[in-house]
Order: sequence, then structure tokens, then C-alpha cells
Amino acid sequence: MTEPRVGSRYELKVDEEGAHESAVAHDYFAVHPGDVEEVADEGDLLGYVHSYEVGSTVDGPGIRFVAFLSGCLLRCQYCHNPDTWHKRNGYPVTVSRAMGEISKYAHVLKTCRGGITLSGGEPMVQRPFVLRLFRRCKELGLHTCMDTSGRLGDRFTDQDLMDIDLHLLDIKSGDPEIYQKVTRQPLQPTLDYAYRLSALGRPLWVRYVLVPGLTDSYDNVEKVADICAQLTSLERVEVLRFHQMGSDKWKELGLDYTLKDCEAPDAALTERVRGQFRSRGLTVY
Repeated sequence: MTEPRVGSRYELKVDEEGAHESAVAHDYFAVHPGDVEEVADEGDLLGYVHSYEVGSTVDGPGIRFVAFLSGCLLRCQYCHNPDTWHKRNGYPVTVSRAMGEISKYAHVLKTCRGGITLSGGEPMVQRPFVLRLFRRCKELGLHTCMDTSGRLGDRFTDQDLMDIDLHLLDIKSGDPEIYQKVTRQPLQPTLDYAYRLSALGRPLWVRYVLVPGLTDSYDNVEKVADICAQLTSLERVEVLRFHQMGSDKWKELGLDYTLKDCEAPDAALTERVRGQFRSRGLTVY
């Protein structure tokens, strides 16, 4: 088994199996059969991991161990990890092997009021692996967090959600047409998942990526802010400014990056958008 790789989320990493599957499928933007297949929850579960980082302060509270899993149904125009779209692009790792790495840092993560965050890609693609990993982490006393778009939220039962202490929920747009343009997927499953988390009282932070000319319209932001205002378990909104740090991956993968000429939002636009969320009484970063 290949060793999991520590390093930056911005490094291009594709396993040979995933590269072969993508080449056979021809269309890299398509969802491959292996991306959505259900895996039996038995034995020492195997997951697919792009990379992991130790010491993150931007993926949940405190100091965190962040594992980037592979597999995602969304094809976001600004994605900085297109090498995680296909599940088998990641490297195979068992739960035991993953826990062996995580446990090395358990003491310092707890001391620093952090924990483990599973990101991607989209962790929901690998539900059994994610749940087994979170259960083991809870047994170590670690805070657990999942960064997700909620697209496959209906795969998770209410009981499954009890081992997830915090959701970082990415709401890409409040307008269904803009959401479809940005992601190639429908908005409604994300909204259904957000309202369900709220009804269950499960803590969440909403993340909104601000892209000039794509997601920055006043009306679109108003719709996202209205959604957030209805989420009673929402603790904060994070307005994430668009950047070009993943653009090189698109080029290396031979993909057309339509936002290559897009600039980061300036201070005035960023503050206007944050103000729209604050006007609902929300805590905004």
C-alpha cells in the first residue's frame, strides 16, 4: 500500500490507478462510476486520500490535522483541487493506517483545542471510511469536523451526524442557476442538508467563496445571507476570497481554466459582502 502523503493541498497528486481511469473515461469533468460506488462497511476499511496537513488553523477551530480525501461530484470553476475530483486519483489508505498517523498528534491537537478535519474533494463520497475514521477519533477524544458541500447528505443518517462535531458547509451560491453554472450540480441538496443540520442542532460554519464576476452579485449574496439567517445552529460565516493558487493544477491536467484572468476581490467588495451577512446579525469572518 502506498504511504499517505503529507504536504500542501496545492500540490498536484494523482495516483496511477486514478490517472488510468481518467484517461480511459476521456472526459475528466464527467463523474466516473468509481466516484460514486458504495463500499461495504466491513473489515479494515479502505479510503482514498489525496494528502494530509498537520497544523492547519483555517479548517476549523484550533490546530488541526486535515486529511484531503479524493472524490467529488462538483466541478467548481474555481476548484483548487481538481486532482481530487475522481476518487481513485487518491492513494489507498486503510482506517488503521490513517489512525496510526493521526494518533501521533492526538495529544497536541487536544492541547491546542483542535482536532481532525476531513476535507477534499468531498468526504461524503467515502461515507463508510469517513464515519469509521470519525468514530475512532472520537474514541481518542478528538474534535471532528467535515468540510462538505452537502451534495450527498442524504447518504448520512441522523445517527451518523452525531460523531461529526462541526460541519464546514460550502454554499457556493444562493441562486440555483448560478450554483449550477459554478458547480455543474443542483443547489437544492445542499440547502436540504443545511436545514437538516439546523433542525438537528448540529453546529456548522458556512463558507462562501467570493469570486468577482461570478458569485459577487448583490442579489446572489442576499440569497445566501437569507439562507444563513434561517440556520439556528450556524455559528459563523466565512467569506473566502477567490485566489489563483490552484490554477497551475488545471494547466497540468490539461483542463481549461475559465477564471485564469479573474482577480481576487478587493477590500471594498469583500467588506460589502461581509456587511450583507452581518446585516442579518450573523458572525462573519
